[in-house]
Amino acid sequence: MSSVLITGASKGIGRVTATELTRRGHRVIATARDPRTLNDLKVDQRLRLDVTDQASIDAAIADAGEIDVLLSNAGVMSTGAVEATPIDEIDRLFTQNTAGAIRVTQAVLPQLRQRHHGRLLFVSSFLARFMLPGLVAYSASKAALEAFAEGLAIELKPFGIDVVLAQPAPVSSGLLDNLTDYRLPGDPYGLVNEVRPEMVSTPEQVAAALADLVEAPAVPLRAPIGPFAQQVIDRRDRAPYDQPFLLG
Repeated sequence: MSSVLITGASKGIGRVTATELTRRGHRVIATARDPRTLNDLKVDQRLRLDVTDQASIDAAIADAGEIDVLLSNAGVMSTGAVEATPIDEIDRLFTQNTAGAIRVTQAVLPQLRQRHHGRLLFVSSFLARFMLPGLVAYSASKAALEAFAEGLAIELKPFGIDVVLAQPAPVSSGLLDNLTDYRLPGDPYGLVNEVRPEMVSTPEQVAAALADLVEAPAVPLRAPIGPFAQQVIDRRDRAPYDQPFLLG
């Protein structure tokens, strides 16, 4: 049994994964900006943790006690061409999706390093591997997270700490519902990203895959989740690096 701290557990992937890990017998510390949203979750602990607030991170890590696995899931998303997206929104994406994950990681690492044991499991995205028009800022925030994670994997190897990046395709978790979409007057770009049924995984499918990564004796650095994510990443890996990759 592992002790797993999950960020962003109030809804979607984080919430379903908390339930799945509890069902498998793990000690789960579920966290969210508003811990009242966790009241009906059957987990060991429910704590306030805002990945953009260092004081709340430090307090949550102190209250959580021993942690074996950090499941870094909290994140935000919006759409819009680069020109149309306000710089404050791009900053928000990086603050939560990238810097927020690193803040929590820094807070957890001392105890993992001292025990020479632990796992960092980051929920990234298959969009970290290629850019879609209208999702460039989100993709870039996840690609930056992957660069940090790859560097962490090298730094932490001597301390017995695993690092793994889960890369799901679109998930019917609610994140894609009512997204803020930024457009210029007259909408010169006219970007439309159609999410087709074959692209989408359920939160339960992703939660099962994440729980498997928590329990696996060894993990890869990158773990595409679902056949569509694997297919697209494989195609991207075969594409010339001097040409944009288009999903067709």
